[in-house]
Amino acid sequence: MAEFTVAICSYNRCQNLPALVSALRKQKAPIAFEILVVDNNSDDDTQRVLTGLAGQAGAPLRFVREQKQGITYARNRAIEECLGSTYMAFIDDDELPQEGFIASAYDSLSSEDAECVGGAVEIALTDEERPKWLVKELLGFLAEVDHGTKAFWIMDRSSPVWTCNIAYRMEIFRDNPDLRFDSRFNREGQGVGGGEDAMMFLALLDAGKRIRYRPDMKVSHFVESWRLKRSYFLKLHFVAGRRFGQFKTPDYPRTVYGVPPFMLVNVVRDCYRAILLFIQGKPALRQAMNATYACGLVLGRARARKRVSD
Repeated sequence: MAEFTVAICSYNRCQNLPALVSALRKQKAPIAFEILVVDNNSDDDTQRVLTGLAGQAGAPLRFVREQKQGITYARNRAIEECLGSTYMAFIDDDELPQEGFIASAYDSLSSEDAECVGGAVEIALTDEERPKWLVKELLGFLAEVDHGTKAFWIMDRSSPVWTCNIAYRMEIFRDNPDLRFDSRFNREGQGVGGGEDAMMFLALLDAGKRIRYRPDMKVSHFVESWRLKRSYFLKLHFVAGRRFGQFKTPDYPRTVYGVPPFMLVNVVRDCYRAILLFIQGKPALRQAMNATYACGLVLGRARARKRVSD
Protein backbone atom coordinates (compact mmCIF):
# COMPACT_ATOMS: atom_id res chain seq x y z
CA MET A 1 0.00 0.00 0.00
CA ALA A 2 1.40 3.37 -1.01
CA GLU A 3 1.57 6.28 1.44
CA PHE A 4 -0.48 8.43 -0.94
CA THR A 5 -3.32 7.09 -3.12
CA VAL A 6 -5.19 8.96 -5.83
CA ALA A 7 -8.66 7.42 -6.15
CA ILE A 8 -10.84 7.61 -9.26
CA CYS A 9 -14.46 6.44 -9.17
CA SER A 10 -15.50 5.59 -12.72
CA TYR A 11 -18.63 4.56 -14.57
CA ASN A 12 -18.71 4.02 -18.35
CA ARG A 13 -16.02 6.57 -19.17
CA CYS A 14 -13.26 4.29 -20.36
CA GLN A 15 -12.41 6.81 -23.09
CA ASN A 16 -11.31 9.31 -20.41
CA LEU A 17 -9.10 7.02 -18.37
CA PRO A 18 -5.91 6.90 -20.49
CA ALA A 19 -5.50 10.69 -20.51
CA LEU A 20 -6.34 10.97 -16.80
CA VAL A 21 -3.94 8.22 -15.72
CA SER A 22 -1.21 9.64 -17.98
CA ALA A 23 -1.67 13.12 -16.48
CA LEU A 24 -1.47 11.73 -12.95
CA ARG A 25 1.69 9.80 -13.75
CA LYS A 26 3.28 13.01 -15.05
CA GLN A 27 2.71 14.81 -11.75
CA LYS A 28 5.88 16.03 -10.04
CA ALA A 29 5.18 14.73 -6.56
CA PRO A 30 7.42 14.80 -3.47
CA ILE A 31 6.02 11.42 -2.43
CA ALA A 32 5.56 8.05 -4.09
CA PHE A 33 1.91 7.47 -4.93
CA GLU A 34 -0.39 4.91 -6.45
CA ILE A 35 -3.55 5.21 -8.52
CA LEU A 36 -6.72 3.34 -7.55
CA VAL A 37 -9.69 3.07 -9.90
CA VAL A 38 -13.04 1.92 -8.53
CA ASP A 39 -15.04 0.60 -11.49
CA ASN A 40 -18.69 0.97 -10.53
CA ASN A 41 -20.16 -1.78 -12.74
CA SER A 42 -19.21 -0.20 -16.05
CA ASP A 43 -20.48 -2.09 -19.10
CA ASP A 44 -18.09 -0.49 -21.58
CA ASP A 45 -14.39 -1.37 -22.09
CA THR A 46 -13.30 -0.05 -18.69
CA GLN A 47 -11.84 -3.35 -17.46
CA ARG A 48 -9.83 -3.88 -20.63
CA VAL A 49 -8.55 -0.30 -20.63
CA LEU A 50 -7.54 -0.54 -16.98
CA THR A 51 -5.72 -3.81 -17.55
CA GLY A 52 -3.67 -2.13 -20.26
CA LEU A 53 -2.96 0.96 -18.16
CA ALA A 54 -1.89 -1.14 -15.18
CA GLY A 55 0.86 -2.68 -17.29
CA GLN A 56 2.35 0.66 -18.34
CA ALA A 57 5.28 2.46 -16.73
CA GLY A 58 4.79 5.08 -14.06
CA ALA A 59 2.91 5.23 -10.80
CA PRO A 60 1.37 1.82 -10.06
CA LEU A 61 -2.31 1.42 -10.87
CA ARG A 62 -4.68 -1.03 -9.24
CA PHE A 63 -8.39 -1.36 -9.83
CA VAL A 64 -11.38 -2.97 -8.16
CA ARG A 65 -14.99 -3.45 -9.19
CA GLU A 66 -17.76 -2.22 -6.89
CA GLN A 67 -20.96 -4.18 -7.48
CA LYS A 68 -23.34 -1.80 -5.66
CA GLN A 69 -24.41 0.82 -8.14
CA GLY A 70 -23.94 4.45 -7.28
CA ILE A 71 -21.37 7.08 -6.43
CA THR A 72 -21.65 6.75 -2.64
CA TYR A 73 -20.88 3.02 -2.82
CA ALA A 74 -17.94 3.69 -5.15
CA ARG A 75 -16.53 6.41 -2.89
CA ASN A 76 -16.96 4.30 0.24
CA ARG A 77 -15.25 1.39 -1.51
CA ALA A 78 -12.35 3.73 -2.30
CA ILE A 79 -12.11 4.64 1.38
CA GLU A 80 -12.02 0.98 2.41
CA GLU A 81 -9.37 0.22 -0.21
CA CYS A 82 -7.22 3.13 1.01
CA LEU A 83 -7.40 2.62 4.78
CA GLY A 84 -3.78 1.43 4.69
CA SER A 85 -2.64 4.66 3.03
CA THR A 86 -1.67 7.74 5.00
CA TYR A 87 -3.34 10.09 2.51
CA MET A 88 -5.96 9.72 -0.21
CA ALA A 89 -7.12 12.16 -2.88
CA PHE A 90 -10.25 11.96 -5.03
CA ILE A 91 -10.34 13.09 -8.64
CA ASP A 92 -13.25 12.35 -10.97
CA ASP A 93 -13.09 10.52 -14.29
CA ASP A 94 -14.21 13.61 -16.21
CA GLU A 95 -11.30 15.72 -14.99
CA LEU A 96 -7.58 16.27 -15.52
CA PRO A 97 -5.16 17.39 -12.80
CA GLN A 98 -3.18 20.56 -13.32
CA GLU A 99 0.46 20.86 -12.32
CA GLY A 100 0.92 20.70 -8.56
CA PHE A 101 -2.29 18.74 -7.81
CA ILE A 102 -0.58 16.03 -5.74
CA ALA A 103 2.25 18.20 -4.41
CA SER A 104 -0.07 20.85 -2.95
CA ALA A 105 -2.43 18.25 -1.46
CA TYR A 106 0.48 16.44 0.19
CA ASP A 107 1.97 19.70 1.46
CA SER A 108 -1.27 20.72 3.13
CA LEU A 109 -1.93 17.33 4.72
CA SER A 110 1.63 16.76 5.91
CA SER A 111 3.08 20.23 6.58
CA GLU A 112 0.00 22.33 7.36
CA ASP A 113 -1.56 19.52 9.43
CA ALA A 114 -4.84 19.66 7.52
CA GLU A 115 -7.14 16.68 7.89
CA CYS A 116 -8.96 17.49 4.67
CA VAL A 117 -7.91 19.76 1.83
CA GLY A 118 -9.87 20.81 -1.23
CA GLY A 119 -8.69 22.63 -4.30
CA ALA A 120 -9.90 24.71 -7.20
CA VAL A 121 -12.04 23.19 -9.94
CA GLU A 122 -11.98 24.95 -13.29
CA ILE A 123 -14.83 24.33 -15.72
CA ALA A 124 -13.27 23.50 -19.10
CA LEU A 125 -15.74 24.90 -21.63
CA THR A 126 -14.98 26.70 -24.86
CA ASP A 127 -16.92 29.82 -25.84
CA GLU A 128 -18.74 27.72 -28.42
CA GLU A 129 -19.75 25.10 -25.86
CA ARG A 130 -20.92 27.48 -23.14
CA PRO A 131 -24.52 28.70 -23.56
CA LYS A 132 -25.08 32.43 -23.13
CA TRP A 133 -27.44 31.85 -20.20
CA LEU A 134 -24.74 29.91 -18.30
CA VAL A 135 -23.42 32.83 -16.29
CA LYS A 136 -20.56 32.72 -13.78
CA GLU A 137 -22.82 32.35 -10.74
CA LEU A 138 -24.24 29.09 -12.12
CA LEU A 139 -20.90 27.35 -12.68
CA GLY A 140 -20.79 26.19 -9.07
CA PHE A 141 -23.70 23.88 -9.87
CA LEU A 142 -21.41 22.20 -12.42
CA ALA A 143 -18.87 21.63 -9.61
CA GLU A 144 -16.71 24.71 -10.18
CA VAL A 145 -14.77 25.70 -7.06
CA ASP A 146 -13.12 29.12 -6.98
CA HIS A 147 -12.56 30.64 -3.55
CA GLY A 148 -9.84 33.02 -4.64
CA THR A 149 -6.08 32.89 -5.02
CA LYS A 150 -5.06 32.56 -1.37
CA ALA A 151 -5.08 29.46 0.81
CA PHE A 152 -7.20 29.58 3.97
CA TRP A 153 -8.81 27.42 6.65
CA ILE A 154 -12.46 26.62 6.01
CA MET A 155 -14.47 27.37 9.13
CA ASP A 156 -18.07 27.33 7.90
CA ARG A 157 -20.39 26.34 5.05
CA SER A 158 -19.73 29.42 2.95
CA SER A 159 -16.64 27.95 1.22
CA PRO A 160 -17.42 24.31 0.37
CA VAL A 161 -15.01 21.89 -1.27
CA TRP A 162 -16.18 18.85 -3.21
CA THR A 163 -14.98 15.34 -3.98
CA CYS A 164 -14.08 16.23 -7.56
CA ASN A 165 -10.87 17.63 -6.04
CA ILE A 166 -10.28 16.76 -2.39
CA ALA A 167 -7.80 14.86 -0.23
CA TYR A 168 -7.92 13.41 3.28
CA ARG A 169 -5.73 12.15 6.07
CA MET A 170 -6.96 8.57 6.19
CA GLU A 171 -6.78 8.40 9.96
CA ILE A 172 -10.04 10.32 10.14
CA PHE A 173 -11.74 7.33 8.48
CA ARG A 174 -9.75 4.67 10.33
CA ASP A 175 -10.60 6.27 13.67
CA ASN A 176 -14.30 6.59 12.84
CA PRO A 177 -15.78 3.66 10.87
CA ASP A 178 -19.14 5.46 10.77
CA LEU A 179 -17.68 8.43 8.88
CA ARG A 180 -18.60 7.44 5.37
CA PHE A 181 -20.54 8.89 2.43
CA ASP A 182 -24.28 8.85 3.11
CA SER A 183 -25.99 6.29 0.84
CA ARG A 184 -29.29 8.19 1.14
CA PHE A 185 -27.72 10.78 -1.16
CA ASN A 186 -26.59 8.26 -3.73
CA ARG A 187 -26.50 8.98 -7.47
CA GLU A 188 -26.56 6.08 -9.92
CA GLY A 189 -24.85 6.10 -13.31
CA GLN A 190 -25.57 9.32 -15.17
CA GLY A 191 -28.44 10.24 -12.92
CA VAL A 192 -29.01 13.76 -11.64
CA GLY A 193 -28.46 14.80 -8.07
CA GLY A 194 -26.51 13.13 -5.34
CA GLY A 195 -25.22 15.41 -2.63
CA GLU A 196 -23.07 12.81 -0.90
CA ASP A 197 -20.03 15.08 -1.01
CA ALA A 198 -21.98 18.00 0.46
CA MET A 199 -23.10 15.77 3.34
CA MET A 200 -19.51 14.63 3.93
CA PHE A 201 -18.31 18.24 3.93
CA LEU A 202 -20.94 19.16 6.53
CA ALA A 203 -20.08 16.09 8.63
CA LEU A 204 -16.40 17.08 8.68
CA LEU A 205 -17.32 20.65 9.66
CA ASP A 206 -19.60 19.42 12.45
CA ALA A 207 -16.83 17.11 13.70
CA GLY A 208 -14.42 20.03 13.91
CA LYS A 209 -11.97 18.63 11.36
CA ARG A 210 -9.24 20.91 10.04
CA ILE A 211 -10.26 21.71 6.44
CA ARG A 212 -7.97 23.68 4.16
CA TYR A 213 -8.52 25.35 0.80
CA ARG A 214 -5.55 25.32 -1.56
CA PRO A 215 -5.98 27.17 -4.88
CA ASP A 216 -2.77 25.58 -6.21
CA MET A 217 -4.42 22.17 -5.94
CA LYS A 218 -6.32 22.49 -9.18
CA VAL A 219 -8.15 20.32 -11.70
CA SER A 220 -9.93 20.93 -15.00
CA HIS A 221 -13.49 19.62 -15.15
CA PHE A 222 -14.96 18.67 -18.53
CA VAL A 223 -18.74 19.01 -18.57
CA GLU A 224 -20.80 16.72 -20.78
CA SER A 225 -23.28 18.36 -23.15
CA TRP A 226 -26.38 16.86 -21.48
CA ARG A 227 -25.63 18.98 -18.40
CA LEU A 228 -25.55 22.21 -20.38
CA LYS A 229 -29.32 22.56 -20.41
CA ARG A 230 -31.63 24.57 -18.20
CA SER A 231 -33.65 21.44 -17.46
CA TYR A 232 -30.58 19.88 -15.83
CA PHE A 233 -30.25 22.75 -13.35
CA LEU A 234 -33.96 22.59 -12.51
CA LYS A 235 -33.96 18.83 -11.98
CA LEU A 236 -30.75 19.05 -9.96
CA HIS A 237 -32.37 21.46 -7.53
CA PHE A 238 -35.61 19.52 -7.33
CA VAL A 239 -33.75 16.32 -6.41
CA ALA A 240 -31.56 18.17 -3.90
CA GLY A 241 -34.62 19.68 -2.24
CA ARG A 242 -36.45 16.36 -2.13
CA ARG A 243 -33.55 14.55 -0.50
CA PHE A 244 -32.86 17.30 2.01
CA GLY A 245 -36.54 17.50 2.88
CA GLN A 246 -36.81 13.75 3.33
CA PHE A 247 -33.62 13.09 5.26
CA LYS A 248 -32.29 16.28 6.84
CA THR A 249 -35.19 18.49 7.95
CA PRO A 250 -36.26 18.39 11.62
CA ASP A 251 -39.68 17.60 13.02
CA TYR A 252 -42.02 20.58 13.01
CA PRO A 253 -44.77 21.19 15.58
CA ARG A 254 -47.39 22.16 12.99
CA THR A 255 -47.67 20.50 9.59
CA VAL A 256 -50.10 19.72 6.79
CA TYR A 257 -49.55 16.09 5.75
CA GLY A 258 -46.06 16.37 7.21
CA VAL A 259 -45.25 19.67 5.48
CA PRO A 260 -44.83 22.82 7.59
CA PRO A 261 -46.92 25.74 6.27
CA PHE A 262 -43.90 27.98 5.65
CA MET A 263 -42.62 25.51 3.03
CA LEU A 264 -45.90 25.76 1.14
CA VAL A 265 -45.68 29.55 1.30
CA ASN A 266 -42.13 29.37 -0.09
CA VAL A 267 -43.31 27.29 -3.05
CA VAL A 268 -45.98 29.83 -3.96
CA ARG A 269 -43.65 32.78 -3.49
CA ASP A 270 -40.72 31.32 -5.46
CA CYS A 271 -42.91 30.09 -8.31
CA TYR A 272 -44.60 33.49 -8.53
CA ARG A 273 -41.26 35.29 -8.68
CA ALA A 274 -39.92 32.94 -11.37
CA ILE A 275 -43.05 33.35 -13.53
CA LEU A 276 -42.97 37.13 -13.11
CA LEU A 277 -39.34 37.34 -14.23
CA PHE A 278 -40.11 35.15 -17.23
CA ILE A 279 -43.08 37.34 -18.25
CA GLN A 280 -40.92 40.45 -17.90
CA GLY A 281 -38.28 38.94 -20.17
CA LYS A 282 -35.64 38.95 -17.42
CA PRO A 283 -33.26 36.08 -16.52
CA ALA A 284 -35.45 33.67 -14.57
CA LEU A 285 -33.39 30.48 -14.31
CA ARG A 286 -31.86 31.17 -10.90
CA GLN A 287 -35.25 31.95 -9.40
CA ALA A 288 -36.77 28.91 -11.12
CA MET A 289 -34.07 26.80 -9.47
CA ASN A 290 -35.15 28.18 -6.10
CA ALA A 291 -38.73 27.26 -6.96
CA THR A 292 -37.92 23.68 -7.94
CA TYR A 293 -35.84 23.27 -4.77
CA ALA A 294 -38.80 24.50 -2.72
CA CYS A 295 -41.09 22.00 -4.51
CA GLY A 296 -38.59 19.23 -3.82
CA LEU A 297 -38.53 20.13 -0.12
CA VAL A 298 -42.29 19.76 0.08
CA LEU A 299 -42.24 16.37 -1.62
CA GLY A 300 -39.37 15.25 0.60
CA ARG A 301 -41.25 16.20 3.75
CA ALA A 302 -44.33 14.34 2.51
CA ARG A 303 -42.21 11.26 1.83
CA ALA A 304 -40.66 11.50 5.28
CA ARG A 305 -44.11 11.56 6.86
CA LYS A 306 -45.23 8.57 4.80
CA ARG A 307 -42.12 6.61 5.81
CA VAL A 308 -42.76 7.29 9.49
CA SER A 309 -46.45 6.37 9.23
CA ASP A 310 -45.60 3.14 7.41
